[in-house]
Amino acid sequence: IKKIIADEKGQFGIAIIIDSNSFAMNNTATYPLMSMFKLHQSIAVCNVLSKSNTSLDSVITINSNEIDTNTWSPMLKQYSHEGFDISIKDLIMYLMVDSDNNASNILFDRIVNVANTDSIIASTILPERGFKLIYKEADMSKDHSLAYSNVTSPMSFAKLVHKVFTDSLTCKPCQDYIKHTMQLCQTGMNRIAAGLPKNKNITFAHRTGSGYTNEKGEIAAVNDGGFITLPDGKTYTVVILVKDYKGTQEEAEKVIAEISKTIYQFICSSN
Repeated sequence: IKKIIADEKGQFGIAIIIDSNSFAMNNTATYPLMSMFKLHQSIAVCNVLSKSNTSLDSVITINSNEIDTNTWSPMLKQYSHEGFDISIKDLIMYLMVDSDNNASNILFDRIVNVANTDSIIASTILPERGFKLIYKEADMSKDHSLAYSNVTSPMSFAKLVHKVFTDSLTCKPCQDYIKHTMQLCQTGMNRIAAGLPKNKNITFAHRTGSGYTNEKGEIAAVNDGGFITLPDGKTYTVVILVKDYKGTQEEAEKVIAEISKTIYQFICSSN
C-alpha cells in the first residue's frame, strides 16, 4: 500500500478490520467526511425512532420551503417540488442509497439535528471519537470550506461500519434496514468495489463521500468505506479516504481500487 500511494497527489488514509485484528495508515481525524456522515445520521435517526417507539413507516409532510432544488436530490424526480408526504423509511433509503441532500437536511431538521447526531454516536457507539460532525449539507452548500469541519479518521469510520454489521447499535429492524441500504448503495462503484473480482459472489455494503474542489484546485475528498463478505463467509471492513487530491476524481478512484485489490489479495492468500 505504501508503494501504491508513495507518489500520489493527495493524502491517503486507510483502515482495515479483519476479525479482531486492525490496521491503519495515516490515521488522523482530519479527513472530510462529506456524505459519509449519512451513515452516522441514519444510525442516530434510528436510535431516536427506537427510543420513542416511532415506526420507520411513519409518514411526514414535507413543505416546499424545506426543499432545495439546487442540490443533489434524486428523490425530486419522484416527488413534487411543491411538497409531498413521505415515510421516514423512504427518506433513509434516499439518504443512504442515493446520498440525497434534501433527505439529509430534512432528517436533521425533523428527527435529530447535527449536534445531537454527533453526541449520540460519540456517547453510545464510538466513545473513542475520531470524528466530528458540525454542519449539515445545506450549510456546506453555502460555504464549501465548512466541509473541512465534518471530519473522521479512517479507523473511526471503519469501526462504525464494522459495528453496523457485527454489533447491536439500535433496534434490529432499523439496523437490518441500514445494512440493506448500504448493500444497495451504487455510488462510488469505481472505488473499493472496482478492486474486487467480479462474479465471485462477494457481498459489498458501503457508504461513500465525494468532496468539493477547494481554492487550490484540489478535490477535498474521495472516500469509500464498507463491509465485505467473501464466498467462504470471511468478512472484513475497509475504509479508504483521500484528502486534497491534486488530480481528477477518476484518478483517485483508480488508486483506491488498486489498494482495495491489494487488500483482497492479501486476505485471500492468508486464508
